[in-house]
Amino acid sequence: MKSRVFFIDFRATYKRNFSEKLKELLKSAGLEKCFDKRDLVALKLHFGETGNTAFIRPVYIRQVVQAIKNSGGRPFLTDANTLYAGTRGDAPDHLVTAITNGFDYAVTEAPVVIADGLRGATETPLEVKGRHISRAYIGTEIVQSDSLISVAHFKGHELTGFGGAIKNVGMGCASRRGKMVQHSGVSPEIDISKCTGCRMCADHCVHNAIEMVNGKAEINNDDCTGCGECILICEDKAVKIQWSRSVPVLLETMVDYCAAALKNKEGKMLFVNFINAVSPACDCAPYNDAPIVRDIGVVASTDPVAADQASVDMVNSEPALPGSCIGKDAKAGSDKFRLIYPDVDWEHQLKYAEEIGLGSRSYKLEKIR
Repeated sequence: MKSRVFFIDFRATYKRNFSEKLKELLKSAGLEKCFDKRDLVALKLHFGETGNTAFIRPVYIRQVVQAIKNSGGRPFLTDANTLYAGTRGDAPDHLVTAITNGFDYAVTEAPVVIADGLRGATETPLEVKGRHISRAYIGTEIVQSDSLISVAHFKGHELTGFGGAIKNVGMGCASRRGKMVQHSGVSPEIDISKCTGCRMCADHCVHNAIEMVNGKAEINNDDCTGCGECILICEDKAVKIQWSRSVPVLLETMVDYCAAALKNKEGKMLFVNFINAVSPACDCAPYNDAPIVRDIGVVASTDPVAADQASVDMVNSEPALPGSCIGKDAKAGSDKFRLIYPDVDWEHQLKYAEEIGLGSRSYKLEKIR
């Protein structure tokens, strides 16, 4: 059976602006049925790294917030801390970055709650029958919410080919330990050439997995839990993730995490993808390259697989914009994400997601004029 995917483009008139179209999209997709009155509704976003400007405009988020409030829900904006040491690696920096990028209450009319606490360790383990994992570590505030609305900026991604609803939930809802599980099969490693012997990583490791050997930090893999705290602490960028897992394993584990994050949200979830400013790389980068295609529109569905499939189909149906990183040969119908990342089989995440019953790649697109 085909899943329903609703769509609006960015065309607007004096009598009907984009905000009105967005509200109609949310209503048609069944937003008001995704929560009960007074439910705490987690609005899962990506606030954008400092220096990045491709993230979803906060004024668009306000429309989603207002729609939730008008139906009796109590929304809060949320994301989990990052694994890397950027400007969203702990709750204070994350909140400052969110507000600096415009996601403050005065603009969005909703508070920001970091899902996995001060340092990314406030997590809830959830059992999952995954191909590679049996337990997923999800930010506690998302687990405890009554409903989850994913609002994702659809774009390219250097590891997954593209990032949409599945990545926004699977990777984005994971605690730091959960992100480490997805990204690497083993512990972080120390780049000895960059280690200054400051001992900060060793002093902050609550598992006593780091010791100083000949003035340099060394990680004991037997004691390391993969929490990623040392990556955040090291100001010299000497602690690195070991990118040892193959792309298919990463994609499958990310999908398993998505399924785990949604397991207590049946009938109480919606997935909205903004297909505009489609940058080649993730919004985690402190910059964004020129978009690869024109601004297309927004899709919404209760099926995350269908929402992502429709989004990638729309991007690939467009010719590449002149001056983008793709180059002159990307005509309408060409696989834009494979051209950017030829070693990443982005389709694998959708195949696996459908295989485990997360959703359907078959969809019916219903356009709202």
